[in-house]
Amino acid sequence: MSTRLKIYDRVAEDAASIVIRSYSTSFSAASRLLGVDVRQHVENIYALVRIADEIVDGGAEEAGLDLVSVTRQLNELERETENAMDQGFSSNLIVHAFALTAREVSFGAELTAPFFESMRMDLSQKVHDQSSFERYVYGSAEVVGLMCLCAFLHGHDVSDEQRAKLKHGARALGAAFQKVNFLRDLADDFETLGRSYFPGIDVATFTEEEKIRLLDDLDNDLRDAAIGSELPASSKKAVALAHALFAQLSKRIRATTASELVRTRVRVPNVVKLRLAAAAAIGVGPRK
Repeated sequence: MSTRLKIYDRVAEDAASIVIRSYSTSFSAASRLLGVDVRQHVENIYALVRIADEIVDGGAEEAGLDLVSVTRQLNELERETENAMDQGFSSNLIVHAFALTAREVSFGAELTAPFFESMRMDLSQKVHDQSSFERYVYGSAEVVGLMCLCAFLHGHDVSDEQRAKLKHGARALGAAFQKVNFLRDLADDFETLGRSYFPGIDVATFTEEEKIRLLDDLDNDLRDAAIGSELPASSKKAVALAHALFAQLSKRIRATTASELVRTRVRVPNVVKLRLAAAAAIGVGPRK
């Protein structure tokens, strides 16, 4: 590889790393527990996902773009991503970093196409039935888990049976992440963005029984995601921390009344995050 391209690659990945540190303290903390062989890949993946999210969730609108222009921006990002995965270069640093990872750990449009489809759904679909909800969660979150899994398993010999099991866990953890955020953002999604993700749920009349039903489904995903303990050592601790954070959020949402949940965003205090991170770092499960 030429020196110029090596420098460009490094600058692109540095840019991707800035994105995760700037937008998410939780993901940034979890990524620090990843082995050096996978950390940059996960940061590259997160950065592109974050940029797409900014396009559809208000950043572009705040810049004065109308719906047609926002849609065009998203479509252009997808085309640029596909071209970079095919050609190995993009003038967009974040796309270039993402393509470096996709090409090295071997995933492509089979995962990026569903992701961008879900992002487009955010621009056109405000209410979901069960079918569209499942499709949205798969594309917006489960495929991101599968992208990260490709990075986790890169260079490791894994049987087909084990790979299938780990894929199931990665999808479940992605689904849990998305559902817990839907629950945290019930009011904001509805009032600010006009979206209602959960099928059959009316935020204005959200009940305790509905909250418990949604949490039971979320906790089922977390149980399925617990097989992350079978991941390679380079990714096991980071995934354990992500799992612990989602489980802690689920616990705190369960302790929050339905009427309060639609008015406030449940958070995990920093001191608890630090305790969970320390436990994951030394391989100790969280206290019940």
